Amino acid sequence: MHNLSFSFSSFYSNALFKSVSVACVLSLTSCMAGPNYHRPSAIIAPQFKELKPVAGWINADPNLASAEKGEWWRIYNDPLLNQLEEQIDISNQNLKQAEASYRNARALIDQTRAGFFPTLTMGPSFNRQGNGGGATGIGSGGNISYAKGQTKNTYALQTAASWDLDLWGKIRRNTESQVASAQASAADLANARLSYQSQLAQTYFNLRYQDSLMDLLQKNVNFYEASLRVTQNQHNAGTIEPTALLQAKTQLQQTKAQLTQAGIARAQYEHAIAILIGKPPAEVNIPHGQLSFAVPAIPVAVPAALLQRRPDIASAERKMQEQNAQIGAAIAAFYPDVTLTASLSYSGDPVGSLVQVANRIWSLGASASETLFDGGSRTSLVKQAEAQYDMAVATYRQTVLEAIQGVEDQLSNLRILDEQYKQQQQAVELANQTVQIALNQYKVGTEDYTTVVTQQITSLNNQQTALGIQQQRMVDSVLLIQNLGGGWNDKRLPSRSSLTSNLPFVPPFIQKNPN
Repeated sequence: MHNLSFSFSSFYSNALFKSVSVACVLSLTSCMAGPNYHRPSAIIAPQFKELKPVAGWINADPNLASAEKGEWWRIYNDPLLNQLEEQIDISNQNLKQAEASYRNARALIDQTRAGFFPTLTMGPSFNRQGNGGGATGIGSGGNISYAKGQTKNTYALQTAASWDLDLWGKIRRNTESQVASAQASAADLANARLSYQSQLAQTYFNLRYQDSLMDLLQKNVNFYEASLRVTQNQHNAGTIEPTALLQAKTQLQQTKAQLTQAGIARAQYEHAIAILIGKPPAEVNIPHGQLSFAVPAIPVAVPAALLQRRPDIASAERKMQEQNAQIGAAIAAFYPDVTLTASLSYSGDPVGSLVQVANRIWSLGASASETLFDGGSRTSLVKQAEAQYDMAVATYRQTVLEAIQGVEDQLSNLRILDEQYKQQQQAVELANQTVQIALNQYKVGTEDYTTVVTQQITSLNNQQTALGIQQQRMVDSVLLIQNLGGGWNDKRLPSRSSLTSNLPFVPPFIQKNPN
């Protein structure tokens, strides 16, 4: 390390400030070290491949009905779901963790930008010093003379300042990087919120599926109990074989077992909802309800809109600027560090005379340090920063591609499920008709009970399949909204000015290229 240092007397103090200020302004008329950030292009298509007409859907502005407030779940018109979703921000502990991470990122900005300003120190001190008395000689007449001991108090007050001029923009690049990092953290927070809101809605619709399944199974239990009474009467009258009675009993018990199993699954979904809203399961009791059979209309725009409306994409984009700024910080290490230093101290006794001019000692100086040889360490750091930036670009583009895939998947799912649901409903109607015909024939003795049992099982299976398709439609509609960003917009990210609003006055040459 080669160090250059300069010290100046009072005669040169004003000249020092003027010369350094001129040098700073001249040095900073050029750009900061390293490349300025420009958003790389994303791999994107003009339209979604799977966006085909679906009943009740529209292709319009993708802002949902309550998107301005982020309350996308209100399109389902379910008051209980609304109440549950509103508790995510209040009590979800994972979301609180993400929020704390964002506040930490904001604090790191303040830590980094502190390098813009001088470091001031002050140190008062006190020293008491004395010498002992004693015999100094023998006087006339043989008398011994003594000297009285002396004690001296010294009070001192010293202040010092040092200031890194940041001529090459290292501090500014690091601040730019931390601002981008905080914005990425804010996007991560928004993405976490959207993810937990989506999980809650999916879990809620899965719970409602179990409710509807329990209703369906209970309906069949009632039907099988009625059939069992008819079969029992016929058996008592000796008109049917014992096997028919056993089949009726078996079918009833199997359906009751399915009903019990549905209750197990419902309880687990209710527990999951409790955790999502930050409460112990013992405090959450969701009343029995029905799965909605109305899939809401979900507006879909062009793929390019995802760049502004997906918080995970916004986070990946901000991380590119974060890494780009680090390239400049690494390049700035090749240039000398220039530092101004100053000190002022007073020393005297008593305290009342401490700050007199005669007791003042001051110094003012500037120093520059430059590394002449480091074995390629700085070059390696630049290459690392460039590689990190390239990784961030690849991550950004991959995030965009996966976001498009997610939308395409849910679009195709909903379109195909809509068609499948209509077909399955027809199958349910036909199966119900077949059960009724078989039951009538059994009552008049033209068919045995095995035929009735077979048709009843087929009907129940078809009804369960139809209910499962509707469950998947509701869940996929939630996933589509999530993949579209849930009405979020990157304009909600904190701006640079808001993240640095506490920044005190900075000289004009330090404020060069603030954006």
